[in-house]
Amino acid sequence: MDTGRPARCRAANMLAALSALAMLSACGGGGGSGGGPISTPTPAPAPQPAPTPDIDFDTAEFRRSDGPALHDAVAAWQDGATGRGVGIAIIDTGIDPDNPEFAGRISSASRDVAGDRGIDSPDGHGTQVALVAAAARNDRGVMGMAYDATIIAFRADLPGTCQGFDPVNPVTGCSFNDSDIARGVNLAVSAGARVINISLGGSNPSSVLRSALASAAEAGAVIVVSAGNDGEGGDLSIDPDNPDPFAIGTLRAGGANVIIAGSVNAEAQISSFSNKAGRYAASFLAAQGEDVCCVYQDGQIYTETRDGTDFVYVVNGTSFAAPQIAGAAALLAQAFPNLSGAEIVSLLLDNARDAGERGTDAIYGRGVLDIGAAFAPSGTTTLAGHGTALSLATAAGSVSPAMGDAGQQGTTGAILLDGYGRAYSVDLAGRLRSAAPRRDFARSLMGSARGASLQAGGLGASFAVADGIHGAPGGGPLQLRSEDAAQAQLLAARISARIAPGTEVAFGFRQGAGGIEASLRGADRPAFMVAQEPGTDLGFAAMNAGSMAIRREMGGWGLTLSGEAGAVWNERLDDELAILPARRNRVARYGVSADARKGAIDASLGASWLHEDSTLLGGSFQSALVGRGGADSMFLDLAAGWDASPGWRFGLSMRQGLTRPVAGGLITDAALLHTSGWSIDAARSGIFTRQDRLALRVSQPLRVESGALALNLPIAYDYANESATMGISRLSLSPTGREIATELSWEGPVWGGTAAASLFMRRDPGHVASASADMGAGLRWSRAF
Repeated sequence: MDTGRPARCRAANMLAALSALAMLSACGGGGGSGGGPISTPTPAPAPQPAPTPDIDFDTAEFRRSDGPALHDAVAAWQDGATGRGVGIAIIDTGIDPDNPEFAGRISSASRDVAGDRGIDSPDGHGTQVALVAAAARNDRGVMGMAYDATIIAFRADLPGTCQGFDPVNPVTGCSFNDSDIARGVNLAVSAGARVINISLGGSNPSSVLRSALASAAEAGAVIVVSAGNDGEGGDLSIDPDNPDPFAIGTLRAGGANVIIAGSVNAEAQISSFSNKAGRYAASFLAAQGEDVCCVYQDGQIYTETRDGTDFVYVVNGTSFAAPQIAGAAALLAQAFPNLSGAEIVSLLLDNARDAGERGTDAIYGRGVLDIGAAFAPSGTTTLAGHGTALSLATAAGSVSPAMGDAGQQGTTGAILLDGYGRAYSVDLAGRLRSAAPRRDFARSLMGSARGASLQAGGLGASFAVADGIHGAPGGGPLQLRSEDAAQAQLLAARISARIAPGTEVAFGFRQGAGGIEASLRGADRPAFMVAQEPGTDLGFAAMNAGSMAIRREMGGWGLTLSGEAGAVWNERLDDELAILPARRNRVARYGVSADARKGAIDASLGASWLHEDSTLLGGSFQSALVGRGGADSMFLDLAAGWDASPGWRFGLSMRQGLTRPVAGGLITDAALLHTSGWSIDAARSGIFTRQDRLALRVSQPLRVESGALALNLPIAYDYANESATMGISRLSLSPTGREIATELSWEGPVWGGTAAASLFMRRDPGHVASASADMGAGLRWSRAF
């Protein structure tokens, strides 16, 4: 058995370039005959700008540390992953047990597997590897990728082969026997190491070592091995376009649990000294192994002063790329204890940042280590405890205009599982899309319309034809008020007939019931472009198919029954969410109202029922949360007017509503929404001509005043028994903003047609508190046939 065959140290310290006074040797990166790259001394770094992490991590220590910023370790740290409780076995030349970077985190299982010398590293290489993987976050020196991980150090260098540590002339010549490396691998498994780092290289591993590696993989350990430093072809016996034989043999033994680590520089470009991925690209991952700060001596960064300038020594080699990846694996193992070693390897490889040629290539293999991407959910996400798919690629829902900026305040937490069974806490409230902006003003201005009306005895008809409005739904708005007839996008028509004394019926096509009700009552209202009347406001835009109303006059009062049907239109729903097919967004409304007039006072009282097949006040939510969806609403409307004197009229209108979602999905019976809207008008007729009118309106569009979806959601998850704890969470649909619209309008005859002008201002437009107040003006002219 070839148990005693030596494997060279891949990252043997390199010979200093003493002939150049400006150059100093850096520890790191050798391996193979002829050594490896020689690094240039680096001035002791002042804090430099870095990708802006949270303030907790944006320290001088973080900025001195090469690797965490490039590989987005902060994404894992911010999620609480630091490596705590995870063992990283480092089979190398030992470790400096007195270095404060490892205080309290060197496992008692650490030992010398090649003799009885203790674990103190003779050349600093093993210490340097451990620093990259797990140096402490202590506001001194550098910090490692998994700065709270436990280090299990196995010293495996052959006695007498290392020549000691000297950063000025770091020539060590350490050698290793496969049998000692195998002993270290077996002890690492016994000690419970989740990750094994082997920054060594040389010939193909022996059968004993291959057996130990296979057993470690079977036990679930992640094995990271350096690719080799013969990328420049210094050793004719090693192919620089493939990992060296030791790495290839390790991969063959450990299979899906092995990552071969190549080196890149700080710009994520392949290091010249690094062996390439070649035929083993599927298991090859690159990480920073070039110019990695810094060489330590006596527990602190070693510095040397030349001509008044302090220099530090940086290290180079795939030996230092490997512990970057080993640290990343430890972060995943801590954060997601359910993962197997092969799954951790798969996550790191599958989520690598693409480099070189598109996809897996022969230089970078799978790409460059990206910890943030590896921590992100992968595959289909489902609600824990339910198994119901809840996509994170789309919003949790799209709120309606009545809900404004709902979701911007408070949180509604839930636990999702990804395709690897990893638990994630998500804020459903924060994943609500805001409502599409209402286009009342645009419709008022952009639809150039012509209309006509006919009257013959008790039979009447009217219709309007308008140009299409870009970006508006086909079919025009459901709530086509009496003043909106000339604004319909396509064709709006109404037919009315007196079927008996005091009884009249009307049918509308692409016109809301509110408009034909007003017509049957003979109501004459000022036209506004922005400020809505609450009695025709459902809180969302919709497309109408048809409507009808029948009115019976009885003395001084009248009774009207009405109904209409159509479909919700939501630009965000149609264009972005695509949660519900358009034909399922049907709505129907049925109402009854009574009106009376006594002298100069008129008033009306009405109630209506609105049914939505799949939406909630026009909002839509993922089916995982609400099932099929749908809602029922009851509205109570009150309006009053006073003809104060000839030409003067004052009006008041208000709507109160209650909406209950249809039970389904995770909705409980506790969900109930309260809505309201109001307007106050003042109008003066006969300003310039007998037919013109100037009017002022202050209004609040329909708004959800209170209420939330009460959802039975997973709020905690136990990896030990893979079970979720359920609880009732409330997804608030009430906005923080409150739109108040003020509009001054004028309308009257001009040039054989009808002109309208408007000045308006809206505070908190769309019920969005963060939205700036908007002001505008509009002018419209239309002419009848």
